[in-house]
Amino acid sequence: MTWHTGRLIDHVHLRARNFAATRYFYEKVLAVLGHRIEQSGKNWFQVDELFVDAADARTVPTHIHLAFQAKDRAMVDAFYKAALAAGGSDNGPPGERHYHPGYYGAFVLDPDGNNIEAVFHGPVQRSAESVRFDPA
Repeated sequence: MTWHTGRLIDHVHLRARNFAATRYFYEKVLAVLGHRIEQSGKNWFQVDELFVDAADARTVPTHIHLAFQAKDRAMVDAFYKAALAAGGSDNGPPGERHYHPGYYGAFVLDPDGNNIEAVFHGPVQRSAESVRFDPA
């Protein structure tokens, strides 16, 4: 079975109740997935398609399910450990799931209650490492 991803979502925007705790959480879990915060300001940061800012008195924190890609099962396991150590809470330990053969994931709740997952889909061949945008 062939499927394509990376074409639908431009970005995901989360609003954090405790911005410092949320930034710390994402710095730690994304580091084990091979990503780091490359753009940031006083009350915001961005990593690839993920944009996080501080909720203010007029907005509420976001609650979504967000799944990050992992390169292998060990990376899923490392994500889970890092997430718990960085203030996340268990929402499903690493293991195989019934979604499709080879699906191996772990689920945690971030400091704002978002359901965050790391998933390895089993051995696959990618058509590209990333989507590339070049100015016309």
